[in-house]
Amino acid sequence: MNPLHGLGLVVGLVIILLFLYAATCVRIVSQAKAYVIESFGKYRKTWHAGFHLKVPFVERVVQVVNLREQVLDFKPQAVITKDNVKMGVDSAVFFQITDPYKFTYGIQNPFIAIENLTSTALRNIFGEMELDESLTSRDLINTKLRAVLDEATDPWGIKVNRVELKSIVPPNNIQEAMEKQMRAERERRAVLLEAEGEKASAVLRAEGLKRSRVLEAEAEKEARILRAEAEKEAAIRQAEGEAEAILKVQEATAEGLRLLNASNPTKEILTIKSLEALAQVADGQATKLIIPSELQKIASLTATFAETMNAIKD
Repeated sequence: MNPLHGLGLVVGLVIILLFLYAATCVRIVSQAKAYVIESFGKYRKTWHAGFHLKVPFVERVVQVVNLREQVLDFKPQAVITKDNVKMGVDSAVFFQITDPYKFTYGIQNPFIAIENLTSTALRNIFGEMELDESLTSRDLINTKLRAVLDEATDPWGIKVNRVELKSIVPPNNIQEAMEKQMRAERERRAVLLEAEGEKASAVLRAEGLKRSRVLEAEAEKEARILRAEAEKEAAIRQAEGEAEAILKVQEATAEGLRLLNASNPTKEILTIKSLEALAQVADGQATKLIIPSELQKIASLTATFAETMNAIKD
């Protein structure tokens, strides 16, 4: 084998290995991550999103940090309230790494440390509350726990965004008493709602009856007004008719007198007209009859009437 040929193979192999190693020194960091870089065992810098080139044999990546919000779901923990009631509390912590350097060098096993902090803080918070208060103050407990954890984890480059108590489990005997109390409360509310419904129904019925009576009264009032107006209109029309009839009679009488005067009537014709007027007076509804006081006038009037009638016959 040619020594030069063997040397060429070795050189080629070395070049390939150097190229492969150089390729491993090229890193592309994604948006949600950060790389912590050391140089000869000492912190050098933090790579954020983008293209980076690591110095061969000098720099190395010691930690890849996830910058997204994360959650730690802890197993139920036993706590004791101020009135010596033992309960189980299940919680979850939502946090985010804000400083990769502090997270890498601040504490070892930060997630275990957060779990221990949560357990201790829960015992302290529930130890200051009685059972009833702890069961009805979940939001207050969440706020207090988040404040404690956020302050404690700040030196580690961690920010606690929120804490949620998923469940608070009291002892069995207390659960049974609570269930009985809840049933009694539901029954009380049902009775109260039923009574309020009956009251509202009675009020609606009373209002409906009142409205109906008001409408009936208004209808009767309108009917009376219409009847009164009809009677008034009828009376007015009757009076107008009577007045018009009287006016017609008077106009006819006046026209008759005018015609009579225009024809220069004789004494006999005037006598006949007088007798006709007397006959009308006698046939009418008058309660008094006017008779001439002088009998001679009556006799003369009668004779004149007879002569007049004979003259008419001739």
